[in-house]
Amino acid sequence: MLDNIRIVLVNTSHTGNIGSVARAMKTMGLSQLTLVDPVQKPDSHASALAAGATDVLHNATIVDDLSSAIADCGLVIGTSARNRTLDWPLLGPREAARQVLAESANYKVALVFGRESSGLTNDELQQCTHHVHIPSNPDYSSLNLAMAVQTLAYEVRMQWLEANQHPPGAESEYPLTEDLERFYGHLEQTLTETGFIIKNHPGQVMAKLRRLFNRARPETNELNILRGMLASIDKQQKS
Repeated sequence: MLDNIRIVLVNTSHTGNIGSVARAMKTMGLSQLTLVDPVQKPDSHASALAAGATDVLHNATIVDDLSSAIADCGLVIGTSARNRTLDWPLLGPREAARQVLAESANYKVALVFGRESSGLTNDELQQCTHHVHIPSNPDYSSLNLAMAVQTLAYEVRMQWLEANQHPPGAESEYPLTEDLERFYGHLEQTLTETGFIIKNHPGQVMAKLRRLFNRARPETNELNILRGMLASIDKQQKS
């Protein structure tokens, strides 16, 4: 999925910033860099600031305009200041990363960053399907280009790590409602037989226990353990 995530830099002025972006990308496992009409192509200064990420730098694609950079992308998220007048879907960094990772499983996606001094134009922003705003300190909101890329790349990596810890098909298996109801019935019966619940005055014990187990949401194997515990108590009661 990470190979389908493209970082797009538009009209970057300083080659050092391109190198720093390459470094920020590689630390987070991203490798697809596209440069749109850079003022100057990457040079030795860019390589120096890439600091070991020169492979990302050397494999960067250079195109003339933004439309060429994103033509094959299904999702395009442009970085934007919150005070833009465009009424466009606006995401936070974490939400944007979640959407980027989810959709990168199906097609290429792009995170687009504008000029160091002025960002993306309204025309460029309108080519994006969504905008993302990094909620920095309003009294000092100056993020340099590499910082902005690092922030979003970090959020993408966190989502990627989470997805790999819980891959599709490996989600926890939870019991059906009917299984839970059988458990609650068994629990009430056992607690009544032990005298914990007084049959004629049961009070709110079961309602509170239901709330407890609903909050904990036991998995199927955990519910089986609980049923086994109740069965062992039943056995002791009968012996």
